[in-house]
Amino acid sequence: MKNVLMLVSFLLLTFETTKAQTNQTATKNAKEISLTEIWNGTFSPERMNALNSMNGNFYSLLNYNPQTKESTVDKYSYETLEKVETIVSSKNISEMSSFSSYSFNDDETKLILGTDFNQIFRRSYSGTFYAYDIASKKVTLIGENIQEPIFSPDNQKVAYAKGNNIFIKDFSKNTTIQVTNDGLKNSIINGITDWVYEEEFGFVRAFEWSADSKHLAFLRFDETAVPTFSMDIVGNDLYPTQQVFKYPKAGEKNAIVTLHLFNVSSSKTQKVDLGDYEYIPRIKWSNDANFLVATTLNRHQNDLKLHKIDAQKSSSTLLLNETDKAYVDIHDNLTFLTDNSFIWTSEKDGFNHIYHYDFNGKLINQVTKGNWEVTNYYGFNAAKKTIYYQSVENGSINRGVYSIGLNGKNKKLLSEKDGQNNAAFSKNLQFFINTYQSATNPPVYSLFSSDGKKIKVIVDNADLQSKIAQYKMSPKEFSTIEINGNQLNMWMIKPLDFDATKKYPLFMFQYSGPGSQQVGNSWNATNDYWHNMLSQKGIIVVCVDGRGTGYKGADFKKSTYLNLVKYETEDQIAAAKKLAELPFINKEKIGIWGWSFGGHMSTNSLLKGSDIFSMAIAVAPVTSWRFYDSVYTERFLRTPQENPAGYDENSPINYAEKLKGKFLLVHGTGDDNVHVQNSFRMINALIEKNKQFDMFIVPDRAHGIYEGRNMRLNLYTKMTNFIEANLLK
Repeated sequence: MKNVLMLVSFLLLTFETTKAQTNQTATKNAKEISLTEIWNGTFSPERMNALNSMNGNFYSLLNYNPQTKESTVDKYSYETLEKVETIVSSKNISEMSSFSSYSFNDDETKLILGTDFNQIFRRSYSGTFYAYDIASKKVTLIGENIQEPIFSPDNQKVAYAKGNNIFIKDFSKNTTIQVTNDGLKNSIINGITDWVYEEEFGFVRAFEWSADSKHLAFLRFDETAVPTFSMDIVGNDLYPTQQVFKYPKAGEKNAIVTLHLFNVSSSKTQKVDLGDYEYIPRIKWSNDANFLVATTLNRHQNDLKLHKIDAQKSSSTLLLNETDKAYVDIHDNLTFLTDNSFIWTSEKDGFNHIYHYDFNGKLINQVTKGNWEVTNYYGFNAAKKTIYYQSVENGSINRGVYSIGLNGKNKKLLSEKDGQNNAAFSKNLQFFINTYQSATNPPVYSLFSSDGKKIKVIVDNADLQSKIAQYKMSPKEFSTIEINGNQLNMWMIKPLDFDATKKYPLFMFQYSGPGSQQVGNSWNATNDYWHNMLSQKGIIVVCVDGRGTGYKGADFKKSTYLNLVKYETEDQIAAAKKLAELPFINKEKIGIWGWSFGGHMSTNSLLKGSDIFSMAIAVAPVTSWRFYDSVYTERFLRTPQENPAGYDENSPINYAEKLKGKFLLVHGTGDDNVHVQNSFRMINALIEKNKQFDMFIVPDRAHGIYEGRNMRLNLYTKMTNFIEANLLK
């Protein structure tokens, strides 16, 4: 027996030695990741076009043939995934050479086709739009340089915005009604949100048809008293131009927003009294055409009300009131059922869950419960009395798709257990296309029945998986790290030839914003390939989601309230110090980087953690929350007048003297979100303290700093060179 054990031990040793040698040979022969490949799309996964679910078991896709320059809207079957027909083709429309957007009316007999788009802000565009009748193939111009056209439910009209006013084109009468007349740039906006609503409440079209097409509800923004912000645009002409827009910074005046109802038959508009409020972040008609529901928030954003509005009387009653000691998040999960009872999601029990109310605001039941978060609401199947949703029941870094009865019973996991799953349900909720991904699996698109049966894999990205295997790529190692009494999610990337007896520089990445997540079990984004490239150069890359990040309950997310970036910075500094205790970390070479909120964080960490961080990169950073917009900032800090310490004690411009390490500051001068003013003030503060640093100020680029050929390649080359110079030498 002894000889047998010795033989087995010898064979195992031989196997492990051979395996190690094989891995070393494979690593040696593997390709190096290059910045050019990262930014030319070499590692981009194949994706499905965004599909539009249609009536019945069908969906549509907008397809474009670059050879023929033909745009088509094609109809597909969920059951077979085969194309059923081409609904419209640009080659058959003389009025437009191509189109890049489309939307159906309710009964799918007509389309709105859009072309010649001009971007305004992050989500807003203007363009030229046409109405297309599918049966007759008739094309009618709706308007040029217009925004957000939408059919009325009776299919006779289209409402749209132009020049800060609202119009209704009536096809049955071949007339156009101007609903509002007072629209004026940087003064009055009708039916389209202002900058801060678009950015922070996430919507652009602020008008909605009633189900009977008799009323059009809309928001009016009076931004006359809102302070103006301006940016010089260098461009290519002899003289620069200016972009001038209203931007309410923390503590400054917001637009005065009011709700109005336009009666189509009488052409009269009524203002709706909603009592005391600061914001109207949502309006939505119920299934009863006579009742609209409007959401209001106070300025502190901790008192949310749902108002039930009688369109016939233009009167309002309170439907639901939700308060919080910190803030209440805005979402789109208000869904009316056939009896006009409604589904609502709330964090009121400490975790985001689904609730069912009647149309008088009385709670019928809490549908989901547990110490986990509902992360997406997909819909309600009335015939099956079943709700479909996404949650983190399988771990905060994962996402699963579930079904549950309206009564809270018969819960079922419909998707893969591990990794992240996201469902796109058919309109009738009979099928869904599931996108599954994990840190080791690129996105796989599969067709499922609504009971969780996988019918067919549509896109598997096997070619990308094979391609990645040819490169030097290290896996993310997921774990938790105990920091300041909390178990924080973390991933680590080590070099492929990692040797525990050696010392490696440490480079930390984070974003850290409220409710965000960077440590997720998902496939590589472009930054992940860059981090892996840095790892193969001999750097250990780590990401830690600290206090204030999401998917761990309301208390964890809101623990940073009134002290934004204070505790988040403390967590990154403490994490760096704890990681520095590892025998393979060079504690003299520790860096950190981030973008936007993460840029603020990396700047703070370098200054307040000067005893542990030796370098940092900050891209488009906030440097004082006094410079940022009212809605976002006050949600977490209240106003500067109420909470000056919360603003100033965590602003790096107030402790620039603490800089000891190497610092690279990057910003685009065309950033309408986090203004370059933030970096300019940081630069002046550093100059006043006679501190040396590096900077990269990029003309005219917006917050993403991607406009122009080779922009991202150039930026990441600069950042890579800075890291190599300060962590590897």
